[in-house]
Amino acid sequence: MSNRISPFSPLDISSPSPFQPRTFDDPGKAVEALTELYERNTAFLIDNFTKLAQGAPITARYRAFYPQVSIETTSFGHVDSRLSYGHVTAPGVYTTTITRPQLFKHYLKEQLTLLMRSHNVPVVVSESTTPIPIHFAFGEGAHVEASATVFEDIPLRDLFDTPDLNTTDDEIANGEYIPPPGEPSPLAPFTAQRIDYSLARLVHYTATSAAHFQNFVLFTNYQFYIDEFCKWARDLMASGGDGYTAFVEPGNIITPAGASQPEGDTTPPRLPQMPAYHLKKKGHAGITMINIGVGPSNAKTITDHVAVLRPHAWLMLGHCAGLRNSQRLGDYVLAHAYMREDHVLDDDLPVWVPIPALAEVQVALEAAVAEITGYEGFELKRIMRTGTVGTIDNRNWELRDQAGPVKRLSQARAVALDMESATIAANGFRFRVPYGTLLCVSDKPLHGELKLPGMATAFYRTQVNQHLQIGIRAIQKLAAMPPEALHSRKLRSFFETAFQ
Repeated sequence: MSNRISPFSPLDISSPSPFQPRTFDDPGKAVEALTELYERNTAFLIDNFTKLAQGAPITARYRAFYPQVSIETTSFGHVDSRLSYGHVTAPGVYTTTITRPQLFKHYLKEQLTLLMRSHNVPVVVSESTTPIPIHFAFGEGAHVEASATVFEDIPLRDLFDTPDLNTTDDEIANGEYIPPPGEPSPLAPFTAQRIDYSLARLVHYTATSAAHFQNFVLFTNYQFYIDEFCKWARDLMASGGDGYTAFVEPGNIITPAGASQPEGDTTPPRLPQMPAYHLKKKGHAGITMINIGVGPSNAKTITDHVAVLRPHAWLMLGHCAGLRNSQRLGDYVLAHAYMREDHVLDDDLPVWVPIPALAEVQVALEAAVAEITGYEGFELKRIMRTGTVGTIDNRNWELRDQAGPVKRLSQARAVALDMESATIAANGFRFRVPYGTLLCVSDKPLHGELKLPGMATAFYRTQVNQHLQIGIRAIQKLAAMPPEALHSRKLRSFFETAFQ
């Protein structure tokens, strides 16, 4: 290998032929051009990597760039003020890099359509100045580093661009990004490399392809809920699907509508850290359910990555400690506010930022509880409370001096405590994803009712299915709403990106 090239020899940069910018009045044609450019550039990187891995001489450093889409407006013209996205706030040039345009085809067409309609301007497709890392060019499931062991005499980074975490951040979503003088403003909340990073992590954490994720997401902290969801989904598939087209389990095991068994090899894979299950519907309008496990760190991790798929809503269904003596085991808590003592988002979203309840989600959840339980109006108060949910990062908070946490919970008027809900809601707020929380009281530690094994087993057996059906019904209600009605203007700051 050492005679292929000296590691200290200067290398010229080899790239695909320049792509001339193209202007489009048709969103569909613009997305086709983005796809064509992306496929060309990633194929260039993959082809050259493959040749080098097979022993071809090293003669250059290989580089290709992400495509980008841009618009320019010259007017402060008033747009439809009812919309929370689909327009820019001031004249100027706006741009964003694009990755995996085939995966985001429906999303991109929708966003570009709204932009053109709002400002009556065309869009420009061109090459950006952001290189595509070789790892991301291969897409999901690639093991580039392992394949690169053939390059023993020269580092991979000397031949190809690799992920650059110095520029892969959430500054745009956090409202901290300030364009350098003369540079365009961001058009979308995430850059292409930030999206690619999360798509790779999603596969790792959930063992399912990003293509299977749906626009409506249920998070839970117990496998019991997943078991019930799988049973319900499999029964639905066996009976024809009722509008859903397939059920996907970890390992990308697919059961199509009308089938009682999965296709192909159904050997259960080793479950990942946060397994995901997808009940698919056309246009990604189905339901994804993820067992995030316990704790705010997991909650932040998974929502950091799911957010790049730009879902229409995510809900937390889980168990909580009831803090009021009037509550009973099995009662529901609909979060109207959040007390954040999880700390994992403190650097990204200061604790002084309020996390508002979203009317569209709250109404759907309350209506779903009423429909599934049969209680209505004032009678609904028998089994459900609304109020503040506290989220803490210490599972054994009961063992601390009660004067601290209990006093703060009382001052906050909290009715329930868990370890994930405020984190998921806060990250929904941060990433402009409509969010909601419906918890079920599984213990009352302040009132002598601890979660003990025998009691917990009976509780799970009787309550989980009803709670899950409420969450599914709420999701179905949200999915029936037009996206422009579901996405609340409460989640938009003074200077927002045009893309949802």
